[in-house]
Amino acid sequence: MTTPGSAPRWDEQLQRRLARGEETALGELYDQLAPMVHGLAGRILADQTATDRLTREMFAHLWEHPEDFDPAQDTLRSWLGALTHRRAVDRLRTRPGAWALGACPPREAADREQHLRACPECVGEAARLRDAADWLAADEPLDQPGSLRQQVLGWCLSRRPADLPVPAWGAPYTAETAKLDALLRDLGPEEWQEVAELPWHGGTEHLRPAEVLCHLAAVDGYLALALGLPDPVPGGAPPPPDRRVPPQTLAPPVPRVPAQGGPPFAGITGRTARLTAEQADRPPQSVRARWRRQTRELVRSAALAPQGNTPVDFGFAVVPLRDAFVDRAFECYVHGEDVARAVAYPYAPPAPQHLRQMVDLAVRMLPPALAGLRASRPGPAAAPAHWPGDDGRPGRRLRLVIDGPAAGEWLIPLDGPDSGPPLGEPVASMVLDGLEFCQLAAAHRDPDRLLVGEHGDRAAIREVLRAAPLLSRP
Repeated sequence: MTTPGSAPRWDEQLQRRLARGEETALGELYDQLAPMVHGLAGRILADQTATDRLTREMFAHLWEHPEDFDPAQDTLRSWLGALTHRRAVDRLRTRPGAWALGACPPREAADREQHLRACPECVGEAARLRDAADWLAADEPLDQPGSLRQQVLGWCLSRRPADLPVPAWGAPYTAETAKLDALLRDLGPEEWQEVAELPWHGGTEHLRPAEVLCHLAAVDGYLALALGLPDPVPGGAPPPPDRRVPPQTLAPPVPRVPAQGGPPFAGITGRTARLTAEQADRPPQSVRARWRRQTRELVRSAALAPQGNTPVDFGFAVVPLRDAFVDRAFECYVHGEDVARAVAYPYAPPAPQHLRQMVDLAVRMLPPALAGLRASRPGPAAAPAHWPGDDGRPGRRLRLVIDGPAAGEWLIPLDGPDSGPPLGEPVASMVLDGLEFCQLAAAHRDPDRLLVGEHGDRAAIREVLRAAPLLSRP
């Protein structure tokens, strides 16, 4: 136990935030201490189901009773570790042959050891208990199912609803940043030097993991500015008003393959370069810590603006905060997978409900991307077959059927925004897996080689497939 007043400031602040019912505090608690809690429980119990259950119970206990932890008496890590250890040992006592483990006071240690040497059923569990007595290092890998985080947080919130919840549109960003952080926690010095390939529709960026974080932080900085938080980029500033475009979409009306790093993405590439240069001499884990602090502050600030109507200016588009957060979750997932591929680590897809939000955003972005694709064709600018309302005829539309965990149906206008008379029957339908559709929108799939179920106007289907990668950015 530490001396009074020795708990870190983070412990005190987190305890107060838990007491106030901040869902972001619960997520931060899990991300910081789940490696220790889950690893300690696993080393004692040696049973995945029991370990996951105990992990869920430990965080639920602190979420429901934050007053049980006194930061003046102990650190949060030590307190929660002791509680986990005690309850894990209690679970062992209920197992056949395990009655002697932890049940005897120190003066009876010799008798216990004699029993353990003579009882084959107890030997394995005794060894696990002795190993767990030292607990885990602070950087112990988070070796747990990818879905456990959501299970634990969902369980906690079902027992005590948050007074300050994370908006539904902020949940994908929260989950994807936590998932990427868990991957980065495990990287060794050599893996931080691996180069990840980040394809987009204008080329391929080659960045090390710390540089990927600088890129993500630089673009997330647009959200920080909108929320009144400090800009992480040195000398960064929003673009002048005359460079802005209407806030309908994130899709740029530009040729399919613009000059690498040129308009309309000069702001993004410039911010990335400045932040990367500023962080170049810092250890990768320091870059990771700074990026993680920023992501948490963004989510916490977003919880104070639950309607999500605050405009976010990306330089080439102005979008509402709710769409900007889903967009940032999308890019974090895509680049997290790019890093995982470079270091040969497994990487889980987004949760189905989060993947569906990403699909929905990409679908809403597609009509201007179609216009950009047509504008890039050689010769006079190609006009659509007709615009809704121009001559009283309805505009064409395509039915997109998403298969898999994010299953659903969307109608994509092919000839401009929804206006004028009601749109007619779809001229075509195509069926795609949700993850494959998102990978296509990120320019990580070849539209001409994608496995697609097709029915109807094949030319319209091909056009939509080739327009989707335009949604990607450097």
